Amino acid sequence: MKSLRAFIILTRRARTIVAATTVLCASAFAQPVARPAGTAKPALVVFITVDQMRADYFNRFEKQLTGGLKRLRTGGAFFVNGFQDHAITETAPGHAATMSGRFPVHTGIVMNSQGVNGVSDGQVIGGRPTETASPARFKGTVLTDWMRTADPATKWLSVSRKDRGAILPLGKNKGNVYWYGGSGDFTSSTYYMDTLPGWVKEFNAKKIPQSYAGKLWDLLKPAAEYIEPDSVGIEANAAGFDYTFPHAFPSDPARTAAAFPNFPAMDEYTMRFALQGVRTLQLGADPNRTDMLAVSFSTTDAVGHRWGPDSRELHDQILRLDQTIGELLDSLEAMRGVGKIVVALTGDHGMSPFPTIKSPNYPNGDAKRVSLDLPWRAFVQRLGDNGIDTSAVVMEENMVVVVKPDAFGYGPRSADSQLGELGKDLLRMQGVMRVDFMKDMAKADTVKDMIARRWLHMMAPNSNVRMVVTLTPYSYWLSTAIATHGSVHDNDANVPVLFWGAGVALGQFMDTVRVVDMAPTLAAILGIKPTETLDGHVLTQAIAR
Repeated sequence: MKSLRAFIILTRRARTIVAATTVLCASAFAQPVARPAGTAKPALVVFITVDQMRADYFNRFEKQLTGGLKRLRTGGAFFVNGFQDHAITETAPGHAATMSGRFPVHTGIVMNSQGVNGVSDGQVIGGRPTETASPARFKGTVLTDWMRTADPATKWLSVSRKDRGAILPLGKNKGNVYWYGGSGDFTSSTYYMDTLPGWVKEFNAKKIPQSYAGKLWDLLKPAAEYIEPDSVGIEANAAGFDYTFPHAFPSDPARTAAAFPNFPAMDEYTMRFALQGVRTLQLGADPNRTDMLAVSFSTTDAVGHRWGPDSRELHDQILRLDQTIGELLDSLEAMRGVGKIVVALTGDHGMSPFPTIKSPNYPNGDAKRVSLDLPWRAFVQRLGDNGIDTSAVVMEENMVVVVKPDAFGYGPRSADSQLGELGKDLLRMQGVMRVDFMKDMAKADTVKDMIARRWLHMMAPNSNVRMVVTLTPYSYWLSTAIATHGSVHDNDANVPVLFWGAGVALGQFMDTVRVVDMAPTLAAILGIKPTETLDGHVLTQAIAR
């Protein structure tokens, strides 16, 4: 199956017509809610995205959480039923939704391959000549833009292990945006700066990742406090290396730097870099100004992919993340004072367990491993037999894209007629739940039809993505060896939506909310107004009255 990198082209019209199809929350201009009388204006907004953070991890590990995750949950506004309400639950579209208040169909970031890499600008500093990263494909504004409109003196910093995790929450804002380059250093691209500033070079010069060479990642708590088995064979097959504790860092410093993102120490390293940036840039130091710190912690994603969400490794990673976020909060309050910070936390997507093992935590007993190669090859053969250019249609797993509409004729030769026959064949495959034309989804009741709604939040019905395939819950593509995510279903979409700090109400709420609601809610807490039409709306329950 060919890559869609060169083929997904959303038209100008296609980018503007979709949000009205969802009755849950039609696109609306999010009106600001006045900051409650007597509450101080926050000096710093901290937006934390945990890559691959399922919402249920708070409940699963509740009794052992003692740090930042516990503090945020018990001392803030926690929405259990938070969702990335779009179909392709990947890192790039998830991060683009966090601070924009808009779905992928409107941000233009529809999948990882259409994210921040392979663009014409933004050569990575210290990277290969062909290595680029920038928000060139991102459309519209984000919370930081609205803050800058209200106060041009606003400062910001965005940090992540991943380039897309650092870039996309900030939209097209230029400035202090950094990610881990893989050689032990934090880097950026020429979209943001020509050379790294002195404080970044000084931090990199400490060679902290390399200092872990030969060390071990062992359990944080006694082994008896982990209920997960420590010898699940599929973890070794998927990860391709050891699957029992302790896990050793390579003995060579250079190899350790390359492998560093797979260990919990990466999150701690990211946190320390973020704190150094806050100190150097004086974020939150001026009580008359509100600044922005965006931090994306990526190790949960690395650990989840390698060992799965049911693993002892994932359990230990969440406990260590709890400590890391706790240290971040304590350090920020020590620097800027109690009551001066407002924090938001979410995930860019959820996670599904290995489909070949019955999960002790998730109902994946009917999961399948699915390949569509046979019906696809038969379809391509029919195109050729009918004299239709076989390169006129491409498919990447669950999306069928017509790249040459003029290659088709009318009647039985039309694109819809040919694709209709393909759809019938695909539905016969075990593990395939639905096959839909995008144009038909536009007619669906998007309150009752969650799958149609999430696909419409992903792609416009008149884009060149003509047909989409939805697998059954927890099913994987056969080509996927590691544990993964990416589906339209709740297991991959359910993430925490959490607010804490200045101007935030206290409570746990069962309302169904979306990640796109977070930016307008933060804007309301700050008393500022979004500068464009949003898909999200203000969660008034989260705001102190």
